[in-house]
Amino acid sequence: MSVRRLLAFLSAIAAAIALAVVLPSSASSAVACATAWDSGAVYTGGATASYNGHNWSAKWWTQNETPGGASGVWADHGVCGAGGGTTPPPGGSCDYPSWVAGRTYTTGTVVRYTNGGLYRATHDNPGYDPVISTWYWEPYTCSGGSTTPPPTQNPGGFPVSEAQFNQMFPNRNSFYTYSGLTAALSAYPGFAATGSDTVRKQEAAAFLANVSHEAGGLVYVVEQNTANYPHYCDTSQPYGCPAGQSAYYGRGPIQLSWNFNYKAAGDALGIDLLHNPNLVQSDSAVAWKTGLWYWNTQSGPGTMTPHNAMVNGYGFGETIRSINGSLECNGGNPAQVQSRINAYQSFTQLLGVTPGANLSC
Repeated sequence: MSVRRLLAFLSAIAAAIALAVVLPSSASSAVACATAWDSGAVYTGGATASYNGHNWSAKWWTQNETPGGASGVWADHGVCGAGGGTTPPPGGSCDYPSWVAGRTYTTGTVVRYTNGGLYRATHDNPGYDPVISTWYWEPYTCSGGSTTPPPTQNPGGFPVSEAQFNQMFPNRNSFYTYSGLTAALSAYPGFAATGSDTVRKQEAAAFLANVSHEAGGLVYVVEQNTANYPHYCDTSQPYGCPAGQSAYYGRGPIQLSWNFNYKAAGDALGIDLLHNPNLVQSDSAVAWKTGLWYWNTQSGPGTMTPHNAMVNGYGFGETIRSINGSLECNGGNPAQVQSRINAYQSFTQLLGVTPGANLSC
């Protein structure tokens, strides 16, 4: 090879290398890093943080447990980096990327959901399902092209009638109204509205069976052991307990407790429950919404939300694990587990569906 040809060859290689270095990766594939993990901060289920170049989400309450450590409290959502925001596709098209479960999305990101509809993130979230919560996502219409509108959720309505509800809870407190429950459904339109008619009825029965157990057949609106009331204030939180030291006791169908849970539920629902925790015991719809918040967004000591457990075929037993599994499952309290199962089997029978498999945990 002549010197001139060799120099030309080397010049071409250098140009190719320079081009490879200068060209950035596609911004659409970049995932923004969440706020860096803080060992002193308290994280509740669903909270996100970045650590060692990865995004993570807390499965349940945690403090000073390193992401990726042996505790298993943190779920790894993959590598994160610069970018992460979604800009309109070039040329005015509507070719937005498909939503991916468990991937961190920043406010403003637009994705295409499995139903063909487009959704825009209204708040940062660790990959929540766009049809689960209207707080984290909103339907989006693209002006640059045609889109397929998302299908109507549960065209048949809530699969439990008022008469069936009254039969399930003959001794319930009058606070737990059927109208309050149906009014709360708008906060989580995917609840009891996903999958076949059988799956929808099974999920409704599973939710009502668990809240029946938690609130004594929907008899109790507030926690009965008043001695516990002062214990539910975590003063390490930067926002403290503005409603008072004893204000965050258990309320509602899921017995929501602790200031950080009131804060998280309120943020998700767009209601200031941190300063107004009494709303959970004075407004029936708000009370039901807090129960649906936990059901649809929190994994607790389990590995999935109760909603996901029912719609993805994992069975009623996994809903118990996500609500109180650390105390009841794996032989912890079989009598309590059986109590939940009995209520679930009774409710599914009333709704005319089979309970399915995997009832226990």
